[in-house]
Amino acid sequence: MKILKEFLIILIFTFFGELIAWLLPFSFPGSVIGLLLFFVSLLTKIIKVEQVKELSNWLQKNMAILFVPLCVGVMQYFDIIKVQWLEIIIILFFSTALTMLVVSLVAKRGVKNE
Repeated sequence: MKILKEFLIILIFTFFGELIAWLLPFSFPGSVIGLLLFFVSLLTKIIKVEQVKELSNWLQKNMAILFVPLCVGVMQYFDIIKVQWLEIIIILFFSTALTMLVVSLVAKRGVKNE
């Protein structure tokens, strides 16, 4: 029952994110707004980590399940991927390298500040 309560908390933030996105005069993903609201609530201690810990651990352990629909959806565009595979590989390589660089610099800076 506890995990359902934790899931409800996350669903509420998702709902409010989608509602805010619907009200905005420009297009913005509601899921991102919901995650930002959830993050701010965790930072300000409105929501305690213990209130969502069990579900977050379960989601982290079963993260591969969440990528299956994405991979299946990508197969819809196999004809485009077949034609532009080299460009996609190059973009993936450089964006991954850039992400690793930025994350390492942020982590290094964060460790120095502690």
